Amino acid sequence: MDSDFRLIDLNLPYWIKITGGFLTAFIITLVSIPTIVKIAKFKNLYDYPNERKSHKDEIPNLGGLAIIAGFIVSLVIFSLNQESDEIKFILGGMAVLFFIGLKDDILVIDPKKKFIGQIIASFIVVLLGNIRISCFFSAPGTGSISFILSVLVTIFLFIILINGFNLIDGVDGLASSTGVLSSIAFGIWFILTNHITYAVMCFALTGSLIAFFRFNVFGKENKIFMGDTGSLAIGLIIAVFTVKFIELQKDAPLKYQFESALAVAFGLLIIPIFDTTRVFFLRLFNGISPFKADRNHMHHSLLMLGNSHIRATVILLTCNLILYLLAVSLQWTGNVILIVLIILIATLLSVIPRLLLRHRKKKISIPG
Repeated sequence: MDSDFRLIDLNLPYWIKITGGFLTAFIITLVSIPTIVKIAKFKNLYDYPNERKSHKDEIPNLGGLAIIAGFIVSLVIFSLNQESDEIKFILGGMAVLFFIGLKDDILVIDPKKKFIGQIIASFIVVLLGNIRISCFFSAPGTGSISFILSVLVTIFLFIILINGFNLIDGVDGLASSTGVLSSIAFGIWFILTNHITYAVMCFALTGSLIAFFRFNVFGKENKIFMGDTGSLAIGLIIAVFTVKFIELQKDAPLKYQFESALAVAFGLLIIPIFDTTRVFFLRLFNGISPFKADRNHMHHSLLMLGNSHIRATVILLTCNLILYLLAVSLQWTGNVILIVLIILIATLLSVIPRLLLRHRKKKISIPG
């Protein structure tokens, strides 16, 4: 019976797998959220507003349950074939972050314990699943890197992206729309290079996130946040896509290879990567713990300028898309030059809202 199922699965056209994965994840997430909201309200499981949060009402924060449920069901039905060995370790890492996030959403846990959990989850995927960057493809003067450096670099990338998606989940729609953008971009490349299992995973995540976006941004009665339950696991999944995108370049058909794959991935994920590292160094510079929450994120600046949540999300996502297209257009310049250019542009864009806020404060302080 098992062999028959696998045979049928392997013979399905790739477009059926991808479409089925997308629709299954979308429908499961869509129908699950109203029930989760009902239970959360009954059990008083809310994200309560405070001085550092940008919402004013009590909102259920367990949307990650529906996102992950939709993604995993799609994954099990449409993706368990040739990459099953990798997938079981991806699911193992997701499970660690899922339960850490769930506990944090309900009870709140120490940020340092959460960080340790992120490291454990990353080790499961990177070491046991052997999903790691072994070389910086097409980077001038670089080739294969040592196993230890490979593991350290990849785990660092995982930590940045896991925290990045966790930290940008402070304004409606931003984490989910950023996840959709990156999943679609990676998913299209996986289709073109015939890595269908990962393409299915990308579009399954896209389906879950689009369904969640509908309630998170436009929901009234059933408005919900994804919480750490969702954002941590999503960061891990996107990190897997990023590593596979970089690592599979060397085996891809020549016409689909990116000359600066590292820089292209960096441009695609600039919002979570740049915002996380920027806030981390700002906290260290100000002599406070990098784990201490504040209102120094880019979306906070846009909200303080009077933008709505959806407008702030559109502004940041547009900037993200422009930098990604810039990276694709200028890939011939090489990883180092292109990454430096993207960082300089991102820094300039992040400074503009702060300058506008400072100008507004000076204008208000001048009498008459």
